[in-house]
Amino acid sequence: MDRLSPLETAQKLIDTHYSNCQGALLAGSVVRGEATPSSDLDVVIFDDSILASYRRSFIFQGWPVEIFVHNLSSYQQYFQSDCDRGTPSMPRMVAEGVVIQDKGVLQAIKAEAKGLLEKGPTPWSQETINMKRYFITDLLDDLIGRPDRFEQIFIVNTLADRLQEFLLWTNGRWVGSSKWSYRALKHYDKGFANTFMNAFDQYYKTNDDSKIIDLADTILEPHGGRLFDGFQLGKTEKKRER
Repeated sequence: MDRLSPLETAQKLIDTHYSNCQGALLAGSVVRGEATPSSDLDVVIFDDSILASYRRSFIFQGWPVEIFVHNLSSYQQYFQSDCDRGTPSMPRMVAEGVVIQDKGVLQAIKAEAKGLLEKGPTPWSQETINMKRYFITDLLDDLIGRPDRFEQIFIVNTLADRLQEFLLWTNGRWVGSSKWSYRALKHYDKGFANTFMNAFDQYYKTNDDSKIIDLADTILEPHGGRLFDGFQLGKTEKKRER
């Protein structure tokens, strides 16, 4: 069946079910020009009559829709928790979202979201950097130890996540998850993103992990390289004698 456009569908959704809300935005891949045949509509709704935020998925007018409903204060907790994780999904949706309905609240909320995105993640302490170096080193040691092929696959998958997180966060950039991992790398440096992905592509195609190991060393090198000897997590203290 023929469907209305994303914006028309979102407008009809708000008019039909959420007309009393203070603000609504259409976000996601359809507004970035990155939609695929399986893309859904991400709609962010601000309704001060609700007590707590919620998320709901359903089909509307032939479109899969995800709604993210907040009151005029609850969204701030989601902004903060997303930023604490380094993956600002909600701020990004609000900042890039196309206005469907606004009763005078969206300008300030969108400005808040854009400010958080521009600020970037809170820098890691040296202790956190060392901890991340240690766990990446541990993964590299497991990989170099040549375990079972199926075990290797899980090690490599984890390395991909840990390395993109380390690279981006230590350079003051937001981290990605799932498909956003590659997007975040491209946003940081398209050439290095290709180098990063080619290393893992080579492994999956040929079982050759040499480029992954070289990549990891390149990413760790500005921060002291691999770390094992002397690493400590937590303090060693003796009990006081009574």
